Amino acid sequence: MAKNKKVKNILTYIFVIGILAINLFPFWIMLMTSFKSRREAISTSPTVIPRQFTVQHYVDIFNPDVFPFVDYIKNSLIVAVTAALIAVAIGILGSYALARLNFKGRTKINASFYTVYMFSGILIVVPLFKIIASLGIYDTRTSLVITMVVQTLPTAIFMLKSYFETIPKDIEEAAMIDGMNRMQIILRIIVPLAFSGIVSVFVYCFMVAWNDFLFASIFLSSTEKFTLPIGLNSLFSTPDYVWGRMMAASLITALPVVVMYALTERFIKGGALEGGVKG
Repeated sequence: MAKNKKVKNILTYIFVIGILAINLFPFWIMLMTSFKSRREAISTSPTVIPRQFTVQHYVDIFNPDVFPFVDYIKNSLIVAVTAALIAVAIGILGSYALARLNFKGRTKINASFYTVYMFSGILIVVPLFKIIASLGIYDTRTSLVITMVVQTLPTAIFMLKSYFETIPKDIEEAAMIDGMNRMQIILRIIVPLAFSGIVSVFVYCFMVAWNDFLFASIFLSSTEKFTLPIGLNSLFSTPDYVWGRMMAASLITALPVVVMYALTERFIKGGALEGGVKG
């Protein structure tokens, strides 16, 4: 019996390692290609590991005379961080209202969260474009921020509502007896206890805004306002299109999300609610 269990565990590990290898292989190719010379990257005899490593492609993407990569990073950061903060701020208030307050239409609102996701993004481009154009904010980062908030807010409210509902009402009732109002309860009690959930929602909203290509390609037309996804896409049609440079830029583009997950993992899994309730 023990032998069969050991064999089963070994087979499981082999299967997991195989799946990881398949999933990580494209990233390995990207990484290795970013260190290859131009000639080796397009060679008819491909190599898994570069014959000669070079960091020139990483130097080039941060050279504004070659590629305005830094401007694209700045634009993406402004849009992603602003949209995520707004979505989380509105989401906290909206989700608390749905989780704790009784008002007319509450059930229907709860049931209609994902109505927006019944339609693909391309179907709402036209009405959003008309709204953005009528507001006079076409080709601005503001238009993209508004669009990203619209895209992420339903999920933000739904996720935060689930977190808030796990917080015992007795804590809030005790705070009200002590003289706190609703806003003080949200800021001093709800937010600290649901901090792990708020962090996870922020990461989700940031990731959606950071990786957006569809709406950025529609609502932005000035090169200096491009975000990273459409900035990288524009590189394909320029004389500076080089495989190694593209791979280097793509890896740097993915880095902020990876770093954010690494830094916030302990908050997401930290069990802040449990510790707060016990205290």
